[in-house]
Amino acid sequence: MAFIGAGSIEFTRNLVTDLCGYPEFAGDLTLALHDISSERLAFAEALTRQIVRQLDAGATVTASARLPDALAGADYVINEVQVGGYAATLTDFEIPARYGVRQTIADTIGIGGIFRGLRTIPVVIGLASAMLEHCPDAYLLNYANPMAMLPWAVYEGTPLRKVFGLCHSVRDTHRLLAGLVGADPADVSFLTAGFNHQAFVLRFELAGQSLYPKLRSVIEQSAELQRRVRVELFRRFGYFPTESSEHSAEYVPWFIRHDDQVSAYRIFVGDYLARSQRNLAELATLQRQLAAGQPLAVEPTAELASEFIHSVQTGQPREIYVNVRNGELISSLPGQCCVEVPCDLALGSATPRQVGALPPQLAALNRTFLNVVELTVQAVLAGRREHVYQAALLDPNTSATLTTAQTVAMCDELLAAHAGLLPASLTR
Repeated sequence: MAFIGAGSIEFTRNLVTDLCGYPEFAGDLTLALHDISSERLAFAEALTRQIVRQLDAGATVTASARLPDALAGADYVINEVQVGGYAATLTDFEIPARYGVRQTIADTIGIGGIFRGLRTIPVVIGLASAMLEHCPDAYLLNYANPMAMLPWAVYEGTPLRKVFGLCHSVRDTHRLLAGLVGADPADVSFLTAGFNHQAFVLRFELAGQSLYPKLRSVIEQSAELQRRVRVELFRRFGYFPTESSEHSAEYVPWFIRHDDQVSAYRIFVGDYLARSQRNLAELATLQRQLAAGQPLAVEPTAELASEFIHSVQTGQPREIYVNVRNGELISSLPGQCCVEVPCDLALGSATPRQVGALPPQLAALNRTFLNVVELTVQAVLAGRREHVYQAALLDPNTSATLTTAQTVAMCDELLAAHAGLLPASLTR
């Protein structure tokens, strides 16, 4: 397994812990770490070696700043990159804030998602191209955001086809819903589909009976639940969305623009910056632990990539949710886009499941999301700066806040600020 952007605090630790905990993999793992930051790479290597020792996994660990070294002979490539790191994310918040654009997470759509996409798409296309040279049969398992953009860009920009995006939002939503109605998630039948960070729970049943009426009753009796964006979206559109209220608020035009809605729905503007600062503090703590030779907490996490790898290698059947090229999986969305659907895992195979058509109101919401994603992908692939402006002009939160001239001026400022991380065709 090659870990790209291995200095990620959460994913590398969780995945290595899970993979080293499978008895079938004992003594048979090679964990190849790559990061462009020498400091982060050294941290990832020390962390991985410590986990391997504590779990007595007998895994081989390598670390290289050269991408080809990490990819050579890989069976699985796990992408965890955050291009530009915290500094670029801070820019994505600060410049739009001066124009009056509020954001919560800013990594999917919205102006922050657009610019994270512009920075990340070229890197991931480069990774896919390198995989075709050094490990052409490997799976690319992507954790990086913006998830709806990256697999789409890889499919469109390279011949690589074993590309699967992985995200926790569907699984976490299923657990949340089961808990709200007092059911065991294992007993509930779910079907969910749409875009990553804007999918919807289409089936929510126990013993063949819909649990949605019970959920509505629970919500009607809870003033606190009624103060959540995703609950309001459920009430208006009829199906529960998979993304958190903070995230969901910035994909639509109705909330963040209005002071009273920010207050009423308890929207944490700038949430991701606070999370990033906590992650940096956690990194410093882990570095101190490793330097002092202290043991780490190593508990299995059932991380999605580790489950994917375990099933494909051993044949243990599992259903997980993946982000892949649509084709005909969701008939009411374009074939070339990247959708989130259930996937059946088996020995040597991962088979996304056809869902059919979404309810029309959900397809309409997804198409609004799609506009921003498609234009951002095409901005990079075609090298067209005007598509950057158009993506921002069509973005729901941005367009609810700014005039056309303000939107273009903000994009120009962001393009200049990120110039060193963007394709030259977009910065001329």
